[in-house]
This record gives sequence, C-alpha cells and structure tokens, in this order.
Amino acid sequence: MSEPHDPEDYRGYRDPAKATLIKHKIRVWSDVKMDTADGVFEGLILPRAETENPFHIVLKLRNGYNVGVHVDRIHTVTELGYKKAHYKIPEKAFPYDPVKPNVTLLGTGGTIASRLDYRTGAVIPAFSPGELYGAVPELADIANLTTKKIYAVFSENMTPETWIGTAKAIDEEIRAGADGIVIGHGTDTMHYTSAALTFMVQDPPVPIIMVGSQRSSDRPSSDAALNLIDATYAAAYGDIAEVLVCMFGPTSDQYDLLHRGTRVRKMHSSYRSTFRTISDTPVATVRKGEIRTIKTDYRRRDKNRELKLDAVFDDRVTILYYYPNMKPDLIDALVANGYKGIVIAGTGLGHFNKPLYPAIKRAIAAGVHIYMTVETLWGYVQMYVYDTGRDIMDLGVVPAGNMIPETAYVKLGWALGHTHDREEVKKLMLTPICGELTEREPIDGYLIMQGGLPEIEQFLLKHRR
Repeated sequence: MSEPHDPEDYRGYRDPAKATLIKHKIRVWSDVKMDTADGVFEGLILPRAETENPFHIVLKLRNGYNVGVHVDRIHTVTELGYKKAHYKIPEKAFPYDPVKPNVTLLGTGGTIASRLDYRTGAVIPAFSPGELYGAVPELADIANLTTKKIYAVFSENMTPETWIGTAKAIDEEIRAGADGIVIGHGTDTMHYTSAALTFMVQDPPVPIIMVGSQRSSDRPSSDAALNLIDATYAAAYGDIAEVLVCMFGPTSDQYDLLHRGTRVRKMHSSYRSTFRTISDTPVATVRKGEIRTIKTDYRRRDKNRELKLDAVFDDRVTILYYYPNMKPDLIDALVANGYKGIVIAGTGLGHFNKPLYPAIKRAIAAGVHIYMTVETLWGYVQMYVYDTGRDIMDLGVVPAGNMIPETAYVKLGWALGHTHDREEVKKLMLTPICGELTEREPIDGYLIMQGGLPEIEQFLLKHRR
C-alpha cells in the first residue's frame, strides 16, 4: 500500500470516520472487506458528502447500493484493492447504417443525463448525449443517432425561453430530415415542457419523444437505459407523430408507456412509474421493439406534412391552487405585479370562496385573463351545476373543460404570446390542438390503484413479478 495518504481524501483528523480509515490504513476508493457488529460487508469506500454525518463511512456494496456504517460498529477493515473511480463515461461516435432511420437526440439535462457527485451527495448533470450512447450501446441497433446538447439543466430550471429554444431545435432537425426526435429531459417538469412543445411544434410529421429517468444512471435500479431504448425505438419506427412522454408503465422493467404531451403528469416523487395520463388513456405501450397502440385517434407519421412552428410565450401567467380561506390580496398582488393570466385550480367542479369575488372582478376589469380548472386533476369543470359556479362565470372566469392545471397554465402563456384580445384568447384556449381538451373521459381514464381492495390485489398479482 502506497504512502502517504492523498490529502484530498483526509481533510483533518477531527472527523471520526476519516480517523478510523487512517487507523486501519485504508484510503477512500479502496476495495475493502469490513467486519462489523452487523456482519461482514465488501465494497468500495466512497468519499462521503461534505454535509453528511462524520461518524459514518460510506461503502458501495457489490450490488451497487450504498450503505453507511457507523465507526463504533466497525471491528476491522482489510483492503482488497484500490482504484480511484472517475464517474465519466467516454463519448462514442455513433455508427452509421444507411438502412436504419435517422433519429436526433436532443439533450437538455435531468436525471437521465446525470451521475452522483460523491462530494456533495447530489445528483448532477454529467452525461452528454454521446456519453449516453456509450452507456447504452443498444441504441446503435435501433437507429442512426445524431446528438445535440442544447441545455444542461435540471428540469426545475427550464423556462419559457428554453421551451422556445427546444421547439426551434426540433423544427431545425425535422427540416434537416430527421425521422424522429428524442428529447432527454428531467422528470420534475417534463409534463410542462411536453405541453409547451405540443403547442409550439404543431402538426409534426414525425414522432417527438420526451424521455427521462427517475433514478440516476449509476444506480442498479436506474430506469434510464430502458426508457432511452424504448423512446428511441418509438421515435425511429413509431407511427404516432405527436409530442409524447416515454416512461415506465409498471414499477418493474417490463414496458414503457407513451403518454400524450398535454394529458400527462408526474404523480409520484420517486416511483419509476411516476407518469400517468390524466382523464384519458396512454396512447401506446413500447416493449422489446414492439409498439402496441391503445388509442386510435392519434396523428400519424407523414414525412410530407409541413411542421408549424409557433414558439411564443407570455410568462406573465401563474397557477393558483385554491384552498379554504384564500385571501383576495393574492389576486390584487398578481395584478399589481403585472400578471396577465391566472389559471385557478378550483375545488369540486370549479369553485372558490366569495371573498375572492371582488378581487377577481377587479383583475378581469384590469385585463387579466382567468381560467378555471379542477384541483382534483381528473374530471371536468362544470360551473353550471351550482350557483357558485354560475356566479364565478358571471365575473368573467372562463371554464377550461378538463385541461390539467399545468397544461392550462402553459396554454394560456402560449395564447397570450399571440394576443391579449379577450375573445381571441378564449378561442385559442378552448380550441383543442392535441388532446388537451376531450369531449368525454373514457371508462378507464380514471384509475387509482387503491391498496387493500381484492380486485386491485388480483390485478397487481397478474402484472408484477
């Protein structure tokens, strides 16, 4: 074993974990056998995040998961080897096959393009699109991939400007002859971007597939590879020429779902099957090179169709999720700060309390466009049923059918990017473009897997492994 220890590995001796490593003559990045009061562990000593507990040594086990071992539980540590890791996958040039379709992969960032930073313990954007191919060589069996890294941000940092930039990049690639587009994107706000791109890139001749992952690529349970493979296949060979989100269907590695960009929403903070189509069904499944359609009313691939780029957005728009005792000064403050559009997610069929009425009336008189959606997510705004809804419509609030609140927010910003004329905005908002408004909800468009019910238990037993 070489001496002295790397000073980057040990920044002082007041750290109990580092002192323990020095006592046993073990370095960070050593492959070790650790005998503890809880049993024997084998794995790689990792740099501990700077903000983590100084009494724990972090060990990456053989199965790929990490475990923290308290120093007081350690009996002996034996070094089996040493190799300082560099968490970077080399980029590879994509092989070209004239028989295969040409797909462009646009990288924006997110977990599908991330690794773990062991210094801070945070997931950070790291992989370029070329590195993604280096990590998932199966992509070369599907299509000829051109990669462009247009952004390198987590999805919470996406803005209307990046939506517009992405729309323009899609337009450029399709006009250059791409047979399909894949967009790597973080999952947290993917449904906002998918809605924005649906309005900004209309009548696309080829599929536009958004894809992400819930778990970073260095984790054994990562969904990045399967999602990327299925998204690329859907872009290369699929017949659904719309903006779609491709993510896990069930929680296990069985198949992906293709969700319409205006009807999809992230519904769980950590499940790999987090994305769900709301008040409708997914468009298709993708599994092992096979696309099985669920819906039939989709726009089909047609390379002769002319794409309509309509990339505008007025960002003076917001969403308000109504809650009991909401105060009117919130509405007044938005107007005072120059907001021109408000989407309200109301209770029940589309309601809010009477104390807001005067502020809503003042806002509409000031030229603010206000649209009602439902905070239940599933279902329709029905403001003719109760006096409350009728009174709210009399104020000038416009019911937005069964648009998801986030989709309504994006569409209102897009509509106001064209005009502020009240009737023209209303016409744009209530004219369906691609599934954001539907006439009815299918019988299987509302499905919540409520645990404990016998019929759900039987369904899960059939579809999980």
